[in-house]
Amino acid sequence: MHENAPIGKQTSRKAKMKHTSRFTLWVAACACASAHAADSYPARSIRMIVPFSAGGAADIIGRLMGAKMTETLGQSIVIDTRPGGGTVLGSEIVARAAPDGYTVGMLATTLAVNAGLLTKAPYDALKDFSPITLAVDTPLIIVVPASLPAKTLPELIAMAKAKPNSLTYGSSGQGTSGHLANEMLSYRTGIKMLHIPYKGAGQALIDLLGAQIQMVCTSTLPALPHVRSGQLRGLAVTTAARTRAAPDIPTVAEAASLPGFRASTWYALFAPARTPASVINTLHRSAVQALKSSAVVEQLVGQGGDPIGNTPDELRQFLQTEIDVWTKVIRQAGIKPNN
Repeated sequence: MHENAPIGKQTSRKAKMKHTSRFTLWVAACACASAHAADSYPARSIRMIVPFSAGGAADIIGRLMGAKMTETLGQSIVIDTRPGGGTVLGSEIVARAAPDGYTVGMLATTLAVNAGLLTKAPYDALKDFSPITLAVDTPLIIVVPASLPAKTLPELIAMAKAKPNSLTYGSSGQGTSGHLANEMLSYRTGIKMLHIPYKGAGQALIDLLGAQIQMVCTSTLPALPHVRSGQLRGLAVTTAARTRAAPDIPTVAEAASLPGFRASTWYALFAPARTPASVINTLHRSAVQALKSSAVVEQLVGQGGDPIGNTPDELRQFLQTEIDVWTKVIRQAGIKPNN
């Protein structure tokens, strides 16, 4: 400082320097605290948001993985089902949670679907989440009550054509993959059915078991046990090839002579955006280890699921591709929110 500077200015400069020094120390302290928190992660239980009702595929996968991840992380994974708004409610909770690794989400295909369906989503699918890993990819299965006269997909289509809008189909919610797969089927075959959206596959299947609705297109995980028990009849799966879990059930492309018909439901683990890389790495290692567990693989494959366990970067690229695919389907079928 210049010796001839006025006393007031000298005092002002000293105060500024003192303030700057304190701010620098504060920033450094916060950085150290953040680094320490990341290094000691996890220090408490982790909440896994499942934006579907209990009993659905996401809930099943979350609990299977959560149990194994608890073993490797040394902290419990608490499943928190938050259905509603076509999974928007639960997804928003994840997007708005503190980026500290103590809230993650088992999100699904709807994350990509809603990006093309909703004009005012409360989050950005690509910007507001930190990808961890693609957990499971599953075919969808078209199921009907065992009491329904239609024993094949062509017979169901014939029933729907004979009496437009007389048959009802349920889904896990507006804009879910089951809803869109049904809309794709209707678009390609010219049938008209009434859509009944539920807050999750579990509730839709309960009404289907009671024959209150006539069809549900949902993940194989919650549906196949009812097919095997004889309470429901599986008419077709929506993937390009038959599933190993039920090889006797034809694909939609086979059964209805609709070449190229394909849809699946995937489930992936995400954290809020800006979650530290070290925390993401810890969660990724634990999640992939869980997906490689023989017990988890056996249960998932036995119910039609395909365990994946890719990298965060691969999941990010996959999500972008899915957004592009489903946005095209939505526009071609003329699907609008809340229709």
